[in-house]
Order: sequence, then structure tokens, then C-alpha cells
Amino acid sequence: MEKPRTALLLCDKVNDEYLEQHGDYDQMYQQLFPELKLSCYRVFQGQFPNSVNDYDAYIINGSRKSVYEAIDWIAKLKQFVRDIHQLRKKCLGICFGHQLIAEALGGKVAKSNLGWCVGVQEFSVSRVQRWMRPAHAKLNMLMMCQDQVQKLPKGSRLLASTNRCPKGMFQLGEHILGIQAHPEFSKAYDKALMEARVKRIGKQRVQEGLASLDLKVDRDLIQKWMMEFLVPNP
Repeated sequence: MEKPRTALLLCDKVNDEYLEQHGDYDQMYQQLFPELKLSCYRVFQGQFPNSVNDYDAYIINGSRKSVYEAIDWIAKLKQFVRDIHQLRKKCLGICFGHQLIAEALGGKVAKSNLGWCVGVQEFSVSRVQRWMRPAHAKLNMLMMCQDQVQKLPKGSRLLASTNRCPKGMFQLGEHILGIQAHPEFSKAYDKALMEARVKRIGKQRVQEGLASLDLKVDRDLIQKWMMEFLVPNP
């Protein structure tokens, strides 16, 4: 099947001190999706596609901002997501992107009362979808979040959860997928963020997160799932 014209809607940039070792987010996503040619738009700087119809699929990444902040580009991105949904374009939301899709389509996001969720977390799959090939009941992914989806949009299907993130993955229709984790992150980058945010996250939670990095991360599996979602094979 022909690969979809895909736009990466960037909602943040990597801090300068991490760029040389880890690269910016556009590089992380191109490495994650080598089969796709990603057209990048820095929506956090006001850069948007001229029309939703310019692309077949959209990927929305993470951000240090919160989706409920009154910021112009966030409001514009929410409307863009509503247009994506209306036209049934494929859309993959990661972390902030997952949360923004939920808020834009009637859900609710807030800071978790369980605190920060960092490091390697085990996702339990509650509803297997046909794009989950090969199917697994559990998978490990890297996390870095304080905000979480508290209420899913109407008509959504909850697909997976973790102990500290009850709404870790959801699907709406056959075209929208939200994932709270960071499949684009390397362990080294997640480690660097945890070490830089001890005061914000809390020493104990960071220690737990750093220790969890000894666990395997199922990056290849979630990459296959996401590609199967974006480009279904017969």
C-alpha cells in the first residue's frame, strides 16, 4: 500500500543542551518512522499546514505545555484536530498530542493525583485491535508526564492502561489513536529529563524511574502497531 502523506505537528523542541546527543524531535520521529517521509510543522511557533486536506495522516508530539493553557497555538491546534476528525484523517497523538486530541474532542485533561509518571511503565492491553500485530497483552514504554487524560471523548475505546495512568491509550473510530507514552524517546533521553527535573518530579519518583530503565522497552512492537494503524496491511 502507498505510504500516506504524513505531517508531524511539532509542539515543542528539545532543549539546546540535549540537541547534540539526542537530536531534536523531528529527528526522533523520523528515526521512529523510517518508512514515512514526514513533513514537519512547528505548530508551537505558529506553523500549520494550509489545509487539513494537504496530508493523509498527522502525528502530534509531546510538549512541556499543558493542553488546558490559554495559548493561541494550542487553541488553533485543537480546532485543527476537530477538522482532522471531521474529515476522518488518520491522526496519532503522543503524550501532549494524546491529551490534546482528547480535550479537543470533548474529553478532559488535568494533573494526575498520582503525581508524575516517568521511566519504563508496563501497559496492560484491555482491548486488542486488529492493527495490534503481533498481539500482546502487555508492553513496556517510556513515560514522562504529569498531566493525564481524565475523561475520554465520547465514543472512544480505552485500549491500555498502567498503574499510574488509567487512560494510557485510546482509539476513536478507525482514524484516531492516542498514546500517553513516548515511543520516540531513547532511554538516555528519558534519563536526562528525569535527572534535570528532580525538584519538579520528586526525588523518590525519579529514583524509581531511573531504576526502571533496567527493564526492556518494547519500542519495536509499538512502532509496528503504530505503522499498522497508520498504514493498514490487508
